[in-house]
Amino acid sequence: MNGITTAQRSDGDQDIPWRPPSPLGPEMNRRKFLKLSAATTVVAATGGLGWAVDKETDIPRRKLGRTGEMVSMVGLGGFHLGLPSEETSIRIVRTAIDNGMNFLDNCWDYNDGASEIRMGKALRDGYRDRAFLMTKIDGRDKLTAQKQIDESLRRLQTDHLDLLQLHEVIRLTDPDRAFAEGGAIEALKDAKQAGKTRFIGFTGHKDPHIHLKMLETASAHGFRFDTVQMPLNVMDAHFNSFEKKVLPQLVSMEIGVLGMKPIGSGVILESRTVSAVECLHYAMNLPTSVVITGCDSLAVLQQALDAARGFQPLSTDQVSALLSKTAGASNIGQFELYKTSPRFDSTQQHIEWLG
Repeated sequence: MNGITTAQRSDGDQDIPWRPPSPLGPEMNRRKFLKLSAATTVVAATGGLGWAVDKETDIPRRKLGRTGEMVSMVGLGGFHLGLPSEETSIRIVRTAIDNGMNFLDNCWDYNDGASEIRMGKALRDGYRDRAFLMTKIDGRDKLTAQKQIDESLRRLQTDHLDLLQLHEVIRLTDPDRAFAEGGAIEALKDAKQAGKTRFIGFTGHKDPHIHLKMLETASAHGFRFDTVQMPLNVMDAHFNSFEKKVLPQLVSMEIGVLGMKPIGSGVILESRTVSAVECLHYAMNLPTSVVITGCDSLAVLQQALDAARGFQPLSTDQVSALLSKTAGASNIGQFELYKTSPRFDSTQQHIEWLG
């Protein structure tokens, strides 16, 4: 499509259009990183988000809700770090950070812990101080969640996370279970009080109504999340839409929006209605703080960096054209298998992870 091919993805991160790799920039040292706020220029705002460009790397950064943090427009997904060799995975993480991609995603269950172990090794030698580190846990009860949090910290070789999220809130029973006495939220709040995490969020990909119930349940318990992760793409806009039903609430509450599945793990491209670049830029055009992508090679990482550097806000006509092209292919969710099938429901396949 448009002369661009796309590597297929097997999890919740999006695909990145293939381009020949270009030379990677020089490593940023800690001193430069700490001076980031002085080395950025605000150039635009999308959906109320502050948007700055890091002068060292040309990677756009956006506000993460009300946290006060600025994170890279594109983030590094953790699942794909378990696919290449360990040496390559470490190089991917360090090259991403050296080139301005400061948001790192991971999860306790990715590749049986290998993704966190590899990321932990990559974050040695001062790299941890230059990253905004997020991971996710599956446990729904307090004890299981506490155990997974501590395991993640050991694997990642850090004493704290920047963001800790409850993974795969995909059942209508998940919110009540998480907020019940002795539930996972107690473990997350305890972790924050103990300094093991700075911020707390949740993720899910199944149904926007479950996200809304999680937000309502949190409000009923006097709790507000710092971030929410969810699918945002050109197909979602037409079918059981997170963009239409959840995104406005997150923006109004100043909750950081973590976009995922902008290309639906490659399935959206099978519709032959839009290109990978169009999909990725559509997600970036929404008020997302970061769009998370899996990178299993340095070439794919470079593609992600180039996509972020080359992004320009879409006009109303451009958005309308994309939605018009995808409308007929999206009416029953046939290209959003994470909503309509159990294919991406890892905690359904491993119910024991919930505790």
